[in-house]
Amino acid sequence: MAQSDNSTGWKPQTALVHGHTLRSQFQETSEAIWLTQGFVYETAEAAEARFKGEDPGFIYSRYANPTVDMFEKRMIELEGAEDARAMASGMAAVAAAILCSLKAGDHVVSARALFGSCHWIIEHLLPRYGIETTFVDGRDLSAWEAAIRPNTKLFFMETPTNPTLEVYDIRAIANLANAAGARLVVDNVFATPLYQKPLQHGAHVVVYSATKHIDGQGRCLGGIVLSDKEWIEANLHDYFRHTGPSLSPFNAWALLKGLETLPLRVRQQTHNASQIADFLAGHPKVARVIYPGRKDHPQADIIARQMTGGSTLVCIELKDGKRAAFNFANALEVIKISNNLGDAKSLITHPATTTHKNLSDESRAEAGITDGTLRLSAGIEDTEDLLKDIERALAAA
Repeated sequence: MAQSDNSTGWKPQTALVHGHTLRSQFQETSEAIWLTQGFVYETAEAAEARFKGEDPGFIYSRYANPTVDMFEKRMIELEGAEDARAMASGMAAVAAAILCSLKAGDHVVSARALFGSCHWIIEHLLPRYGIETTFVDGRDLSAWEAAIRPNTKLFFMETPTNPTLEVYDIRAIANLANAAGARLVVDNVFATPLYQKPLQHGAHVVVYSATKHIDGQGRCLGGIVLSDKEWIEANLHDYFRHTGPSLSPFNAWALLKGLETLPLRVRQQTHNASQIADFLAGHPKVARVIYPGRKDHPQADIIARQMTGGSTLVCIELKDGKRAAFNFANALEVIKISNNLGDAKSLITHPATTTHKNLSDESRAEAGITDGTLRLSAGIEDTEDLLKDIERALAAA
């Protein structure tokens, strides 16, 4: 149901407010919430035609729903995709994008720097179903190439990564996937669709946790998978209909409201993140700061080619390890301790004991996560208040 012709011609800030809006007979200003499980047909013949695909329309909200359809079409236009399916959470979207096109005997190559749950899917879930997996250093193109096997069907990566903000060359990795007859799936959460469009750089599938910047106000869960129409119809369509990871219409409505303010929020969050990164760089208690908007980022050349903005996230490593990290986080007042990100509120978490705690010590070390690592998600608060909060907390660290 979500296919879009991307034909409004509006700039993103306009399309995110007005694009593909459905209205009821009451012509409401805000998008309607169609909270319904099923739909009524005028005749049995009409129901038959709908189920046969001869008559376009909605059948069951597990398959498609008008409010969810609005969200999908708005995301399709923003991303520049042909089709999409919205899901109940970001991890539902990741799992669907990976599993829907694989079978026993296939092989997956993945960057090793991943969110903990994504890592679990690659390392533990796929092998249970006879799917082979290989982790590589996502920065090393030769490692991707060396990992390819005759049965390699899928590449998977986050860029920028969670939490160390490594950035990978989408175009070069997509070219390797094409040569191997594989598909590249990119988790684009940290860049947002405003700053990076993986499909334009050769990726085949893009996934988002809409829980993050798209909602951006701590209200609800959501996810989405975007790709070309052919791949979605051949791979994701039946998986989605029969396994049931569908997005709630109410959550879709909340996400539509989030899209309206997405550019405004992300702009302020990025400004705050860049100011925080500059403030922390060179501080005597800080071992390193990683931020995609700084010239000292290890992949600054790639960022210049494929991203149009920095990030709302900052990766910080304090010199005195876990004790300093905990003291710093506990001393913050404006910035709250939470494992979410992309929120209007500034949030901080200690990945080694939260989002990445289930990784082995070796896996965390390979991903660059130390006991002193903190992930800070900048919100939309006043910049000066955030810097004062950080300065005060550093004194306690």
